[in-house]
Amino acid sequence: MSQVSGAEIQDRADEASNGGAKPTPEEIAAHTQSLVGFHYTVDDYYEIGREEIRKHAMAVQDAHPTHWSEEGARAFGHDRLIAAPTYVSVLGIIAQRKLFEDVITGYDMWQIMQTDQRLVYHQPMKVGDRLICDVSLESFRHVSSPEMIDLMVTKNVIWNQYDEPVMTTWTSLAARPGMDVDPELEASLDHVMIKVDAIGESGHTVEPKAGRYDLDDPTQSPGAFGAVDFDTLAVGQELTPKRYLLTRGNLANYAGVAGDPNPIHFSDHVVSAAGMDDVVAHGMQTMGLGASYVSEFIGDPAAFCEYNVRFTSPVYVPADDSAAVDFTGKVKSLDPATRRGTIAITAKQGDRRIFGRAQAVIQFN
Repeated sequence: MSQVSGAEIQDRADEASNGGAKPTPEEIAAHTQSLVGFHYTVDDYYEIGREEIRKHAMAVQDAHPTHWSEEGARAFGHDRLIAAPTYVSVLGIIAQRKLFEDVITGYDMWQIMQTDQRLVYHQPMKVGDRLICDVSLESFRHVSSPEMIDLMVTKNVIWNQYDEPVMTTWTSLAARPGMDVDPELEASLDHVMIKVDAIGESGHTVEPKAGRYDLDDPTQSPGAFGAVDFDTLAVGQELTPKRYLLTRGNLANYAGVAGDPNPIHFSDHVVSAAGMDDVVAHGMQTMGLGASYVSEFIGDPAAFCEYNVRFTSPVYVPADDSAAVDFTGKVKSLDPATRRGTIAITAKQGDRRIFGRAQAVIQFN
């Protein structure tokens, strides 16, 4: 599919704005539907720093040496620190914010819920990578009954500075269009949302690569690196259960690392006004814990080929206690021809499953 021109997007946005009047949910849906197939390239590259990898690893409680020291990374065959498997969430927030501020309009960011996440790995993200992100709206569906909600899937294809594919991601989102916000909630949001006097201009460092939007999705896959031997595994083999604890401090730290200011992750005032049970952990934070759990078992986080999660229930984090998230897993399947295996993951808070379907495909040695 080809990119829709900037002028055409602006025309559609002006039409959707309805002359300054608040657009109806149907008008918002029609505008969003018209953007299916739209592509753009984030206009500034994202450069991965050594300390950013460590900060993210701490936020997802991942102590694997490949994220922390050059010596540890070299022991697993890497020439520099590599990022944890869900580090892409840091870049994804930047791309998604631009998408919903400049292109897909009519939705408040705090009213958009992530329902599914699929990550396909082509090579590990490393210190010094300058990541370039091509974004597209892949599908859209407007549902009016039993409640009004818009369902959409966005795709990011991420490249490094050498035009090599690094990762392809698909994010499924549910959004409420054109909601009238309760005055109490609107006041709450104004009191807690981040306020910045001025933001510097980052500049335009990236131009869309000619013809790249029309390419098939990349198919390159990472190697096994330091992953365990395929022949030591058996279908049905269980991973050692592990419990992770999350506090409000963990949530605040992750919000800062990921650059996600959504107040449902830290403000009792907002969640009370919104009628929610409590503040909730980020979906990508719990997905990151799952990746940390799998990494311990497989030996090398760079051997992830694919990681999919369906989010079914949030992790509620009280003000006066820790939230316990319990992970279990087992080897679901093994393919001797490719020496790949699929690991099924279960995550629960108490008796509630927070993942509906979660699995990782790994390249073993």
